[in-house]
Amino acid sequence: MNGIGHLLPAAPSAEHDVQARADAERLGFVMNATRLWAHLPPAKQALFDLMEMAATSASLTFRQRAVLVTATAAGLGDPYCSLAWGSRLAGEAGPDVAAHVIRHQRGSLEPADRVLAEWATKVVGDPTATTEHDIQPLRGAGFTDEQIFAMTLFVGLRVTFSLVNDALGAQPDDELIERAPAEVVAAIGLG
Repeated sequence: MNGIGHLLPAAPSAEHDVQARADAERLGFVMNATRLWAHLPPAKQALFDLMEMAATSASLTFRQRAVLVTATAAGLGDPYCSLAWGSRLAGEAGPDVAAHVIRHQRGSLEPADRVLAEWATKVVGDPTATTEHDIQPLRGAGFTDEQIFAMTLFVGLRVTFSLVNDALGAQPDDELIERAPAEVVAAIGLG
């Protein structure tokens, strides 16, 4: 198995070249996930467009997105997205906050972060078990029902992305591991 997973590298395509260039410009390397999704680049673009629509509709800040994605990935046991987004959350809120979200240690989180992390974890853990009672903390934090719907859609779309990556064996990039805060790497169990 290579870093992109169980599949052979995809045939070259113009769509993949655009996504690979975007990675290289933003990160200095092409992510394994981008190489994996090269098998159907328009699907990755469509999925990310939907995620952006949901996050924008929920009026999520970058920190809120990072908390939701990190909690979602950690709840799924997805080391790749936990690493990528845990590192982003660490850059925004500090490495200890990111490690606490990954480890499901909610007590030390700020109330707004805690509410989002708990919601994402509930949605991922057993979406059929959520109740109106579970929504109340989100409302208490000032989110409208429309925002709650949009953030839940965002979490669901992140689950889809992680599920495809995990099922097909995409591995965290060495570059991400090297750049990640030690607390994040340790919380995921990669160190």
